[in-house]
Amino acid sequence: MAETGVLKPPGVLGRLGPVGRLRLVIIAAVLLSWEALAASGLLFRDVVPSLHRVAFALVRLLASGEFWSNAAVTALEVAGALAIGGTAGVAVGLLLGGSRFAERAFEPYLNYLGPTPKIIFFPVMIMGFGVGWGSKIAMGALSSFFPVALSTAAGRRGVDRVLVRVGRSFHLTPWQMVTKIYLPAIRVPVLNGLRLGFGVSVIGVLLAETKLSNQGLGYLVMQAYSRFDMPQMYAALIVVFAAAVALNAFIERFTVPRGRRT
Repeated sequence: MAETGVLKPPGVLGRLGPVGRLRLVIIAAVLLSWEALAASGLLFRDVVPSLHRVAFALVRLLASGEFWSNAAVTALEVAGALAIGGTAGVAVGLLLGGSRFAERAFEPYLNYLGPTPKIIFFPVMIMGFGVGWGSKIAMGALSSFFPVALSTAAGRRGVDRVLVRVGRSFHLTPWQMVTKIYLPAIRVPVLNGLRLGFGVSVIGVLLAETKLSNQGLGYLVMQAYSRFDMPQMYAALIVVFAAAVALNAFIERFTVPRGRRT
């Protein structure tokens, strides 16, 4: 019988596209390399546990109430850190981007301090906010402040002058200029800064939890490490990594044009 000419819908791999297929190949290669290294015996026992042991540990971790209580603590600390550091970063970025004098006077300090490992300031955070959740939030807020401020300042300097003149012609107040002109015009730079700020705030909070804490995912990882329970430790790290990827992907939906997503 002659062909009807009806096109068959693409399979799952076809819908992924070349980039998606390459990502799957990379993930498969990493998992195979991990399993091969675990079975080789080249490293000390349990330093690289087999994948099935990590998978069992992951199931046990997600089924435990201890994990969810610690995850809630870390989530609240990261959310508070990003809210404080992000808000301060946007405010400072708007000031630096709107004033040539402020840019030349203060922005070099942000460029110098931005790459500095923020964990060196943790003793100061402990003295100022104690050993509880306050020092962890302060650590994350300090980490997230710099990328948000620098990205916002760069975006503010790129705002179309026509938009600024239109706002001034309508005699908008400074607050109205920020909310109706500047922030809508620099939405993408601000969200990109928040993406970076979110990543470093997670790092800052988790590092602080590993140093001095009795709750949180960082504390959970260190507890597993102290017992040399490597499957449990890797399971906790996988959860942190997956959550960070998911939240970054969510923010990316608002920054990348729909036609460019893969």
